[in-house]
Amino acid sequence: MKKSPLIILFLTVLLDLIGFGIVLPLLPTYAKQLGASPIMIGLIAAIYSTMQFIFSPIWGKLSDKIGRRPVMLSSIFIAAASYAFFSQAVTIPLLILARSLSGIGSANIAAAQAAITDVTDSKSRSGAMGMLGAAFGIGFIIGPLIGGLLMTNFGISMVGIFASALNSVNFLLALFLLSETNTHAVSIASLFRKNPDSIKHHDASFAASISRKSAAYAETFRTAFSSRAVSLLMIINFIYSLAIVNMQVSAILLWSDIYHATEQQVGYLFAYVGVFTVIVQGVMLPKMTRKFGEHKLMVFGHIASFIGVFFIPFVPANALFTIGLGILLFFAIGTSLVNPLNISMISLYSYKQKQGQIMGFAQSVNALARILGPFSGSILYGIDHRFPYYLAGALTVIGTFISMSLFKYEIEALEPSAGIAE
Repeated sequence: MKKSPLIILFLTVLLDLIGFGIVLPLLPTYAKQLGASPIMIGLIAAIYSTMQFIFSPIWGKLSDKIGRRPVMLSSIFIAAASYAFFSQAVTIPLLILARSLSGIGSANIAAAQAAITDVTDSKSRSGAMGMLGAAFGIGFIIGPLIGGLLMTNFGISMVGIFASALNSVNFLLALFLLSETNTHAVSIASLFRKNPDSIKHHDASFAASISRKSAAYAETFRTAFSSRAVSLLMIINFIYSLAIVNMQVSAILLWSDIYHATEQQVGYLFAYVGVFTVIVQGVMLPKMTRKFGEHKLMVFGHIASFIGVFFIPFVPANALFTIGLGILLFFAIGTSLVNPLNISMISLYSYKQKQGQIMGFAQSVNALARILGPFSGSILYGIDHRFPYYLAGALTVIGTFISMSLFKYEIEALEPSAGIAE
């Protein structure tokens, strides 16, 4: 296994996520300053995931055709442009437009995941996915710290400019150092070469365009759910992401309202989780996978996640930074196991030449959960501050049982050969 592609992939994803982490924590406050209502703030938070839900399968399938590198370069370029636009977003419509553009260009992660499947085998893939997950942890440790510093001293405009500059550097890094990993990729020019017969019978109407897009989505759906194991993993992907986002949105309110934590203390709690995410995914996961296997770790990750989400509102009021940290340790371990293992197992159970398409669909499923999670978390919290954690706990229990059902599907037996035709 070549390690240089993995190093470059790690760096490009890391820089992308640092830029993402710089902007994301400041969005609700900035939107409120612009006069956004609570519902509008929720919509602004969800618009990124909405665009990701729509476009991730398209980007993923495109990466199967023209390669991972062009898709990642396009994604990074669009991200840089969206943050530059964000720096000048002085009204709510412009802010929504900037976040929409950022969501449209959010193909970097799915393409990077597909690239990892290109250069790893079944034994090393979970560890490589864990390395990518560690980039998430580092990005959400460094990004918010930089964003808060820039916002305090220079204002929101500098936040967008810095994030845009960081992604511009990332673009140059990928342009000169990132090599193509998809050996079946065709040239971009070939996409514009049309067969004379297809041109003759091509219907350019809007209805026909919608029909073709719907057919493409249906084909992606059939591909993703053609395997029983992949179907179960997609369900896990959705319900687990819904549980975690539902908890994350309400946790900020809970810690502030019930435990009277300051914004700085809330930041410390997220950084605490991020540190253990880096340790588990970047250091421990490869060794744990070799020793225990993906299936056992997936079950254990769900059990740890249940402890880490269900018991959060039951921490005594004066014990947030003692018992509360212990509960969050289980949360950090659980999420650090389930998220990379889910993606790794989806790729291992999928056809090799459909990796980009499947990874894109998985990101789309994840994005759908991230659209619904903020609304469920905030609505349930308004009814009772414990309700979001009841829901999150129930979802992780369901995920545990689904994970246990995966034991009968052998990864090695289902891993496709490179010769499977598209």
